[in-house]
Amino acid sequence: MTPETALYWTQTAMTLALTVAAPLLGVALFVGLIVSLFQAMTSIQEMTLSMIPKMLSVAIVLLLFAPWMLEMLSDFTIEIFRAIADVSH
Repeated sequence: MTPETALYWTQTAMTLALTVAAPLLGVALFVGLIVSLFQAMTSIQEMTLSMIPKMLSVAIVLLLFAPWMLEMLSDFTIEIFRAIADVSH
């Protein structure tokens, strides 16, 4: 394996990881910001108030985006196995 090949697969894996994680992280960030603004306006500093909405919103987004995420990950896995088969010949 050449360094260029290793760099390509590393870059592809990192890009895929960021692409798959982006919807979950974006929703958690947005909901956390909204809850923080609500807490600042009402002076309620309850820890569970900030955690439960984030957990629920991430779970909903995970349910909605799970097929797409699994398709992306399985396509990448198939691509890796095909590349391994090409290298072994």
